[in-house]
Amino acid sequence: MSRAIFAALLSLTPITAPASAAGLTNAPALAAAYDAILDANFDRVPALLTAACGKGGAPPQACHVMDVVSRWWQLQGDPLDRTGDAEFERRANAAIAETEAWTMAEPSLAEAWFYAGAAYSTRVQWRVLRAQRLAAARDGKRIKDALERALAIDPGMHDAYFGIGLYHYYADVAPAAAKMLRWLLLLPGGDRQAGLREMQRARDGAQLLHDEADYQLQTLYVWYEKRPEDALAIARRLQERHPHNPVFAWTAAEIEDVHLSDFGSSLRSWQALLADARAGRVAWPQMTDVRARLGMAAQLDRLSETDAAIEQLQAVLAAPMTATGARATATKQLDAALDRMKAPAYRLSIEGWRAFERGDLAAAAQAIDRSLALAPNDQVTRYRKARLLVAQRNEALALEALEAVIASPGTPPHVYAAACLDAAQLYERQSNIARAIELYELTVAAFGVDPRAKNTAQRALARLAKTG
Repeated sequence: MSRAIFAALLSLTPITAPASAAGLTNAPALAAAYDAILDANFDRVPALLTAACGKGGAPPQACHVMDVVSRWWQLQGDPLDRTGDAEFERRANAAIAETEAWTMAEPSLAEAWFYAGAAYSTRVQWRVLRAQRLAAARDGKRIKDALERALAIDPGMHDAYFGIGLYHYYADVAPAAAKMLRWLLLLPGGDRQAGLREMQRARDGAQLLHDEADYQLQTLYVWYEKRPEDALAIARRLQERHPHNPVFAWTAAEIEDVHLSDFGSSLRSWQALLADARAGRVAWPQMTDVRARLGMAAQLDRLSETDAAIEQLQAVLAAPMTATGARATATKQLDAALDRMKAPAYRLSIEGWRAFERGDLAAAAQAIDRSLALAPNDQVTRYRKARLLVAQRNEALALEALEAVIASPGTPPHVYAAACLDAAQLYERQSNIARAIELYELTVAAFGVDPRAKNTAQRALARLAKTG
């Protein structure tokens, strides 16, 4: 989290220029270029910038900053790859020097000060990524000073308010180490609530930065405001608006995993991203393929489908090109998965479940019963046994098994929710409506419940309410 904290604390403005009626020149053309950047259609950006800053258009400094913004987003395909660092730093330094010269030449022009802040913000994010924290802090102070000058000249520059809001928010919530660094640089303290209001106000009034603001807001929603559902909604909205950029898709998948513990939904998100990568519908298709497979493998392992996780990890290791560090990550995950599969009870449970999925109930019963003989308290296997009993039309024993899984404190959340739903449906079929309603309600309230299961339970409750 330290990188995210410093990125937000020190990047005091989003990475593009503002769009206020008073201060920004040729905003529609710049907005088109910015959309192409967020779409990860980087090949289109140079021509769009040429058009935006042509004769009678936006100042050339604006397009030079936007070029650096484009290069920053290009780094997001593989942030650990340092091969482009020298060129990125050279371009960022040149944009900073150019915009600073502009502010000295036209000190009463808000647009000049804003682009100076924007130029520094591209470099500060890169410096945070590369753990150059003191240098990033110095840049952060320059960003804040530049934005304050811009707002003093043009208070209607909404996009600059977003940058100030970022500072106020993160200066308040940052940990002690970051606050000490802020104090050493003589930066004033923050105000979490005021910063949040400023960011939301700026997002609502921005002409260029609405999507960038959303991207930053989902970060603070998920890490600090404890609003993962709102963060996920933003990530999905960005994914819909910019489907070619896989960053938004994998952001959503990570929220579902880390912050909602919804492993099933996260798995489906990674699977959809893999399909997009293989079809060439997203940027960086080969690296996205690898990242999606790693995400799938993690979720499959959590869902006790380690054999399927192993297949994905082996595919990563067989890929001709992988993202930086992916091979080491896949190797580590694969070693751990193979170790798990060596445990007889665990392996037999998976083998039984695969037989069940094939419709071979006899083989499923043999493997699952052998697994339970070795590990009688494994709640995943007990749930699989209950599903087998349902398929064998032994509903009485199935309900007994499901109730035991529901009552066990060791049941994983996703298994608990699935057991509640399955048991509720059986009770409803047997006309035990009171217990069915209770279990449907438990399904809806369960932590990490699969949205499909939750929707099924909600529809059942609505149906029973009408008939009751």
